[in-house]
Amino acid sequence: MPHEWSHGHFYWNELMTRDAEKAKKFYSDTVGWNFEAMPMPDGTYWVAKMGDQYIGGLFPLTSPQFDGVPESWMSYLAVDDVDARVKKAQAGGATLMRPIFDVPGVGRIAILREPGGAGIGWMTPPKM
Repeated sequence: MPHEWSHGHFYWNELMTRDAEKAKKFYSDTVGWNFEAMPMPDGTYWVAKMGDQYIGGLFPLTSPQFDGVPESWMSYLAVDDVDARVKKAQAGGATLMRPIFDVPGVGRIAILREPGGAGIGWMTPPKM
């Protein structure tokens, strides 16, 4: 994952896809990305890299909980305290799409729908 972050800046992007192999081939062939597997309970998350630099990921939409979710890119903002910021977001009209969760070594993550309806991830990366 990226090493440096600043509150309020875009931090990570991931493609939510039903066909990771097709996406990996497309981005490898067109922009030169390579991929590193990261096992998850519901499959494999693929970290996209340009050389040795982490630049994004491929999230598999293989679990039934994602039925009906369209393939799309999801962006994540880095925030200083995801729990406190989500409370402010909800007060401002956002909807928390699932409980806030932790990914070891990655950070604490919230998936929101902002008042206009767009999906966005907010995360507090680990302290470096």
